[in-house]
Amino acid sequence: MDKLIAISLILFLSIVVLVSPIAAFNVVQFGARGDGITDSTLSFLRAWIFACNSARPVTLYVPRGTFLIKTVTFSGPCRSRIQFQIDGTLVAPDNYYAIGNSGFWILFYKVSRLSVYGGTIDARGSGFWACKKNGHNCPAGARSISLMWCSNVLVSGLTSFNSQTIHIGIVHCSNVKLQNLKISAPIGSPNTDGIHVESSMGITIAGSTIRTGDDCISIGPGSMNIWISKIGCGPGHGISIGSLGNSFNEAGVQNVTVTDSIFSKTQNGVRVKSWAKPSDGYARNLLFQNLIMRNVAYPIIIDQMYCPDNSCPHQSSGVKVSQVMYKNIKGTSATQTAVKFDCSSSNPCTGITLQDIKLTYLNRSFRPTMTYCSNAMGTHIGAVFPKSCF
Repeated sequence: MDKLIAISLILFLSIVVLVSPIAAFNVVQFGARGDGITDSTLSFLRAWIFACNSARPVTLYVPRGTFLIKTVTFSGPCRSRIQFQIDGTLVAPDNYYAIGNSGFWILFYKVSRLSVYGGTIDARGSGFWACKKNGHNCPAGARSISLMWCSNVLVSGLTSFNSQTIHIGIVHCSNVKLQNLKISAPIGSPNTDGIHVESSMGITIAGSTIRTGDDCISIGPGSMNIWISKIGCGPGHGISIGSLGNSFNEAGVQNVTVTDSIFSKTQNGVRVKSWAKPSDGYARNLLFQNLIMRNVAYPIIIDQMYCPDNSCPHQSSGVKVSQVMYKNIKGTSATQTAVKFDCSSSNPCTGITLQDIKLTYLNRSFRPTMTYCSNAMGTHIGAVFPKSCF
């Protein structure tokens, strides 16, 4: 009787597996160990290969625990939709050279129909930052998560700590949504942008908290149709379009919206930045609206004399900035110049609109809040403070 029950149970489970619409692969079944010590890189790769070759939708599952992985590439195209469910924590090796020479830590390459849910990743970037600070012979550094040539991707609920460089990089991608993320790195950590988008379209970033040593979000050349909303940004360098114009033949940026977000103690609020040298690039159709600035150094800024390391080209930016709307932006500035438009002498900014702006210098009792304009043309609507220069 016991034997008959066992056989019946096996048959039942076989039928469930055959008819189940979603297959599941647990990385532990492929040898991964959540002890924070064992190298689980190959186990994750083996699990991915099975998932990627599944003819039906599949869940790749990372259970609770701490999993050590080195540089890993999850390649496509895959046969069906993949849900990457992370309940545990992924950590990089203590030795920053283990991932720093590759340029990336976790790379998704040519993958479509991918969803990444939950989990924590910790790149342990402090050793790498110390190396850079001390001027040693350091590796180039690695981005924590990279999406390259991917489409129809959702990343939701992920927490990223202490990336060596950029936390999440999106390059040559389409239809990507990032939501409910928590990204964190210390103020002094160099080049630790929260999210960088380049040569991509149809990107949504929403409902996330980003605290880093560089831009919360940066939008690079060749990006279009970008929607950014409900972001808590700071500390960091703000949300930036650029830097642009680093090369002459460069794709432009267009149709970017930043809305319903809060900036706290950031170096900039919403910024457009380009190098002062010839380029055929552009930034146009930009909308910044419903933003709150809290002790932000430059809440509104266009900087076409961008020069972060004193190696300045000292020319005129070829990047054409046009059709930029700033609407309902309020709060406090940490510098006297709350609004700064430092545009190109050869390609002045055009079509700038200021509507319902109220930005107050924190030390206003001593000096007035100011607007600075150079080679900028536009108009203002409604109440605008500090006073518009248009």
